[in-house]
Amino acid sequence: MIPSLVRSGGTIWKFTPRITSTQRAKLRKRSLQVDENIEQIYQGLIQSQPDKNDGDKTDSAKINYLKFEFPKYNDLGKKDRFFTFNRNSKDYRKPVQRVPKWTKLSFRENPKYF
Repeated sequence: MIPSLVRSGGTIWKFTPRITSTQRAKLRKRSLQVDENIEQIYQGLIQSQPDKNDGDKTDSAKINYLKFEFPKYNDLGKKDRFFTFNRNSKDYRKPVQRVPKWTKLSFRENPKYF
């Protein structure tokens, strides 16, 4: 954090206006890891149930949702990957790095009809 003039109100919190290439690469890596983890959990549940085949739904509603309805990273467009919905922004989109704890949240789903 860089100190600033007292006249300006003290310390200025600076952020990048655009997502950097390093942030983009790390976001891509995390998102692909999430997709891989969902697939591994699904495969483990399918193997533990002898009457189920690959492509069938499991007994867990959350895993079924993540596997079959939750959008994969490769299916998302550029705007959906790096921007999130914000009702206060001019075009209803906000750069993902401006959201608090953006590395811990999923931004793959937009509100209905958006």
